[in-house]
Amino acid sequence: MDIEARWMRGGTSKCWVFEASALARTGDTADSLLPRLFGSPDARQLDGVGGGTSTTSKAVILERSERDGIDVDFTFAQVGIEEDTVDWGSNCGNCSTTAGLFAVERGWVPLGEPVTRVTTYNTNTGQVIVQRVATPGGRLPEAPTGTMPGAVFPGHDVGLGFVDPAGRTTGATLPTGSAQDVFTRDGRTHRASVVDAGAPLVVLSAEDFGLRAADHAQWVHQVEPHLAALDELRRAAAVGIGMADTTAAAARAVPKICVVGPSSTGDADLQVLALAMGRPHPAMPVTSSVALTVASWTAGTVVEELVRGRAEDGLRLRTPAGVLRTFTDRTGADVLVGVGRTARTLATTVLHLSGAGR
Repeated sequence: MDIEARWMRGGTSKCWVFEASALARTGDTADSLLPRLFGSPDARQLDGVGGGTSTTSKAVILERSERDGIDVDFTFAQVGIEEDTVDWGSNCGNCSTTAGLFAVERGWVPLGEPVTRVTTYNTNTGQVIVQRVATPGGRLPEAPTGTMPGAVFPGHDVGLGFVDPAGRTTGATLPTGSAQDVFTRDGRTHRASVVDAGAPLVVLSAEDFGLRAADHAQWVHQVEPHLAALDELRRAAAVGIGMADTTAAAARAVPKICVVGPSSTGDADLQVLALAMGRPHPAMPVTSSVALTVASWTAGTVVEELVRGRAEDGLRLRTPAGVLRTFTDRTGADVLVGVGRTARTLATTVLHLSGAGR
């Protein structure tokens, strides 16, 4: 069985991008097809196209939209690595950039100058994301020059603006009803803010886990002994906001979780370490950066207590890959919260699938 696909870098993730019609022609479901295509379950994903990490085991399924004012509908899939599963519970902001670039490359939208606006709709969250793809002179550059923390080589500049992102998954910015909640594990209490914007995010204080601001470069290693505890707290939050009936039933990818602390230098507002699929994220999920930005102006959250009004127009987040800058635009009828990313098509190919899915 042959399936047409594109391999694309979106932000700090790599995604296999499929047109919905290409998957439909197989007569099988995406839940069955994707794990087999990616080579799961297998930590190496040896017999598939997955990369063996959370940031390289992702798929985007898209099509031209029939919704008023929308150019592209897209669905994000986090494909299990050691599990024969697909998590549809949230969106990936980094992979979202592939939808805008794909539409430009395929001629689905007329090109503008200096940018082409592509209005996309994420079906996982019901979120509208306005994407601004750099097209200087009304064309897509053959040699892109956009750069960003966490990506070594240039890509096409893609600005992502999440339209009124708060509460898209759970219906509330603070789905527990409180700016802070207290979670208990092994007799220890942890203050946390659960914020739904971009995707639900559990935010905890880095100090609770002995992570000092001055040691941010070492957080990736220092957090290792706390990974099990952090995942248990994340799962408890999933139950608390109604995303799972039990902690065991909580999805691996959502809610997301991160630890935050004050910046040790003046070029960032916060220092952050995000986790993805139970492991430290090498950079930062875009949806989590959106949630942190919304949390920064939401009174009483762990984030708001740290920034205290210093981030009205966006945040500067120090991540393991460098400083990521978010933006807030309140000039129109809608509030846009977003970040600048880059994206690039790595390959256009045909995947050969032998045998059935699962």
